[in-house]
Amino acid sequence: MKKIAAGVAALGGLFSALPAFAITTDIQNGFGYAQSMGFGTRDLRTIIFTIINVILGFLSIIAVLIILMGGFKWMTAGGNEEKVEEAKKMIIAGIVGLAVIFTSFAIATFVINQLISATGAT
Repeated sequence: MKKIAAGVAALGGLFSALPAFAITTDIQNGFGYAQSMGFGTRDLRTIIFTIINVILGFLSIIAVLIILMGGFKWMTAGGNEEKVEEAKKMIIAGIVGLAVIFTSFAIATFVINQLISATGAT
């Protein structure tokens, strides 16, 4: 009896899913499948470039926070030379991090623009 109930439930689930399969009948050879399912039509290169921009933006926020923490540590050092030196190192590390982030942004922008112009995409 349990096997029959499981079979009926499986068939019921299959038949209830048939209207979802009917939506994709106008797709020819799989082209346009993502668009018919409601996904975006943006180019993959622009998606990758957007992801890179978000990551670099997040990293630049972290670098600025490191610089601010170094400045706060320097202000609260109270004349202690060890804390001042540690704060200077934090500030320099944050500035170097920002320089690396800006350079990587410039390289990523150049590479993506060259890819777009080389493939003739608009």
